[in-house]
Amino acid sequence: MALVSVITDGAVGTVMLDHPEKRNALGEALIAGLVDGLDRLRAGAVRAVVLRAAPGTKVWSAGHDIDELPSSRRDPLGWSEPLRLLVRRLQEFPAPVIAQLEGGVWGGACEVVFACDLIHATPDVTFALTPARLGVPYGLFGLKTLASAMPRSLLREMAFTARPVGVERAWQLGLVNHVVPVDRIAGFTADLARTIATNAPLAVAAMKEQLRILDDAIGLGPGQFERLQELRRTVGESGDYREGLAAFAAKRAPVFLGT
Repeated sequence: MALVSVITDGAVGTVMLDHPEKRNALGEALIAGLVDGLDRLRAGAVRAVVLRAAPGTKVWSAGHDIDELPSSRRDPLGWSEPLRLLVRRLQEFPAPVIAQLEGGVWGGACEVVFACDLIHATPDVTFALTPARLGVPYGLFGLKTLASAMPRSLLREMAFTARPVGVERAWQLGLVNHVVPVDRIAGFTADLARTIATNAPLAVAAMKEQLRILDDAIGLGPGQFERLQELRRTVGESGDYREGLAAFAAKRAPVFLGT
């Protein structure tokens, strides 16, 4: 069964997540389908892309597939992991990508959404960063993506508490472009995508790439980078990391000892 569908309507492409059995968890198979869909649309020279889930979903995506995280002793979300590849594809896609959201956006799915250029959401949408509940060290580049999209104070709150943030607050803080009723969001997003597609594609692509480069224009010395990597290694090799995964698999509350 295909986990992702791809549709082209003129100069607008749509990529749809459709794995409700796993709440669109970002496992390797689903991510491979998303990357392939984006590559196909890029080859077709579309001028705008809509990234969405199937209509009526309660969870847009449950984030990284926990069943696919390594048990320990290596970085669970390193540079070469599938989620990193998907985020880079979205950021480097030569046309704007609009995330059309319904339901919950959890964990690594937040990073996917905030790697898009525009975000449209229904009133029921919530965002939650959940790694702290699992003992997982969130990826350095993932944190950078999130830090580029939201105020640092909000990112700290979301990362430290793992509590969901409602769409109204997200809209007030500029994280979301538009909040649209569920019965209108598909038409609203399609209309905006067509508007983008009528504009000069080279100019739009150049501005998107310029903004991406400016977002990346931060400097880290070798010592700072190694410190960041050390922090992640420490968490990834901890007993808390193993406890978080075991508790998730057993559907029980984890007991973190800080070791």
